[in-house]
Amino acid sequence: MQQLVELLKERGLTIASCESLTGGLFCSSLTQIPGVSAVLKGGVVTYWTEIKEKVVHVSRETVATYGVVSEQTAYEMAVNVQKLFDTDVAVSFTGNAGPDVMEGKPAGSVYTCIAIKDKTYGFHDLIRAERNEVRRLIVEKTTERIKELLINGSI
Repeated sequence: MQQLVELLKERGLTIASCESLTGGLFCSSLTQIPGVSAVLKGGVVTYWTEIKEKVVHVSRETVATYGVVSEQTAYEMAVNVQKLFDTDVAVSFTGNAGPDVMEGKPAGSVYTCIAIKDKTYGFHDLIRAERNEVRRLIVEKTTERIKELLINGSI
């Protein structure tokens, strides 16, 4: 997280998050870093579908067609929270932390989306682990992905 905050500061970029299965873990992890207020505008935890629709404007059609555990929902969460907070970077997390199957998706099925300026990057991971380990691992993996995109994307 420290490296991510430093990269964002160096590039003069801001970040926001929209989290479902991670329950705010990404944003909470960022706030452990001194000076993060220079880059973190905020985050939204949208655990219920209704909140995804009302707060970050994920379309009902998307949810009805693809479900909340989907690439499409992750995309709308990231793009819409980027607009809501007016940030350069936004990240979203949605999925099934387990232990049961949800919307036909196995436990550990996670969709994330990273929006950087006008580009988006979607990811699907299947993490076979206990519920809280799924959450921790996807936050770590996504943090690494954001750093990689910032470094290799010449942003």
